[in-house]
Formats: sequence, structure tokens, C-alpha cells
Amino acid sequence: MSQMNALLLYCRAGFEKECAAEIMANAAELGVHGYVKAAEGSAWVLFQAQSSDEIELLTTHLPFYKQIFARQWIRVAPLLENLPEGDRLSAVRELVAELAPRYSDVWVETPDTDAAKTRLGFCRRFTKPLTAALEKKRQLVPGSPAPRLHVCFVADDAAFVGVMEAENSSPWFMGIPRVRVGKDAPSRSAGKLAEALMVMVPEDRANELKPGMRAVDLGAAPGGWSWVLAQRGIRVTAVDNGPMAATAMATEMIEHVRSDGFSYRPHHPVNWLVCDMVESPSRIAQLVAEWIARGHARHAIFNLKLPMKKRLDEVRRCEAIIEARLEREDIAYTIEIKQLYHDREEVTVCLMRDKQNR
Repeated sequence: MSQMNALLLYCRAGFEKECAAEIMANAAELGVHGYVKAAEGSAWVLFQAQSSDEIELLTTHLPFYKQIFARQWIRVAPLLENLPEGDRLSAVRELVAELAPRYSDVWVETPDTDAAKTRLGFCRRFTKPLTAALEKKRQLVPGSPAPRLHVCFVADDAAFVGVMEAENSSPWFMGIPRVRVGKDAPSRSAGKLAEALMVMVPEDRANELKPGMRAVDLGAAPGGWSWVLAQRGIRVTAVDNGPMAATAMATEMIEHVRSDGFSYRPHHPVNWLVCDMVESPSRIAQLVAEWIARGHARHAIFNLKLPMKKRLDEVRRCEAIIEARLEREDIAYTIEIKQLYHDREEVTVCLMRDKQNR
């Protein structure tokens, strides 16, 4: 594994600068220094360190779920370039044989860009002979603790080859969860909350999201987020002066309250607060922190709409607002911030009070 002295990160196209700044800052906190390569619109970032030991240190001590803008990360060897069109497999197979003695799985991927979508068919075809080659040499052991093999074609004739352990990385191909939202969903934004519930609520906290619970959806219209919660058997108070979609109200799990999302407060505490209002991120952070601090809601999932510049700085500012407010009440909590696949110019935040705060 001595060749893998770089970290490849997938991100949303257009957010390479934020992904690069974030990994640089997180690496520096661990005493790992390097440089990044990031081309705007490429949907990937390369963090180059001096040694493979430094990259291993990063991926061992830095939790992947703490990365806001990275969809996936992989320890990789130097880029394989100028692969011959008639035989790309040989060079890849040769490198794969050197990186690890065993692999648990094989993912042949490409960055998530419009231009790269046409490459996905090739990636599927390439997977078959590569898998067969590994099986022949008994290097592929599904279900084992061995690392996962990644081959990422960043161009038709260029690929990064590397490995990543499943326990500290995204469990989804290309770092993209497969979320299915029913055709009755009132809006496309339903996919954002469905993905957040799937990705951001830990398995050991699943009992805190179950039928019979109550939630408030601020700025709910036309009801996409309320509808997602209703599908899970959660009763929702949908707060918005605008109209709710008929498909949302047809669930009979949603009460529509015509009110302003910033002034509304519930008569009784609820389990969840959700919010996807188009408003300045700091104002949303203050609002949600106040709800949690005053006990109006126990947990929250909300989106922060990011500015065009200094996006990472703005996220950190909002995080500091939440931290300062909850610390005043001595509330222990966990927070995860992620730019999800269904997000655009925004990030999703999952804020949960710790179990001892009952």
C-alpha cells in the first residue's frame, strides 16, 4: 500500500473548492500537510500528502461522516493515464494486484457530472472482467473485512485506483444513496428529507423516528417534507401561509396551520422539527437552536441555503451559533452536516439531543 499517498474525494460538481478547503483544514488539525488538485466542475478533489502513512492516518482518525462536502473518499495510487483504448484492463489489473492482498468488493466508478454519465455504461462493462480476474486469483472475498476496491475513471483513458474500508466511508456506489420517493410526493424536495432520514439518523437512534411521533414542519408548503414524515406514520403540524398539496393532506396525518415559520411555537413539545425555508442560513440556525434550547423539539433536520461565496465559512458560522445557544442551556447534542445528493446550493443538518437528555 506504499503507493497510496493521496486521497480522492467525490463531491457535487461546483463544490470542489469547498471540498478541498475542508479536507485541507481537517488534515491540518491532525498534523497532516499536503496540497490539493481541484478543477471546477469536475466533481472530484485530490488531496496529495507526502506519504501513504499520512493518508492512512487521515482515514483512520477522521470520521467520514464529519466531511460536509465529500460524498466519498478513497486512498489512491498515482493516476493511471493514457490507458490504451483496446486494453485498459491490463494496467489496472497490474496495479490492483499490488495494492492489497484481498478485496471485499469492486466498484468501478466515475465522477458525477453530466459529461461523465455516458461513462457509466463502460464502468459496468469494465467491472465484469476485473471482477473475474480477482476471483481467478482468489483476491475477491465478499463479506470479509478486507478493503473495498475502487477504480474511478476521471477520463476515458485515465483512472485512479485505490482502496477504502467500509466502516469509514460511504456505503453507496459513487457515494450516492438510492432514494426512492413515491410519485405522489408533493414536491421534489421530498427527496432531500427522505435521503437525510436514510443517511443522517444513526442506526442506534432509529427508535427516535417511529410511527406515532409528532413533528413540526416550518415553511411546509407545498408539503414535500411533511409528506415524507407522514409516510412514516408521524403526525405533522405543517406551518405555512401558503397552500398545501392535496396529496399531502390526503395522508390524514398532517394538520395545516397558516402561520409564519419564524413566529410559530407548538403548544406541546414535539419529537422532531424539520425546516426547508428559503432564508439566510444564520437566521435558520438561530431559529432551530432556539427550538431545541427551549425544549419545543427534541431533534431537528433542516437545510441551510448557502451563499455564492465563502460557503464553508458560512456553514461553520451557523454551527457556532447552534453550539453557543445549546451550551448556554448545558444541552448535550450531536450534529451532522452534509451536502446530500438531493441538495443543490445548500447543506442539510441533523441535530439530535443526546440520549441522556431525557
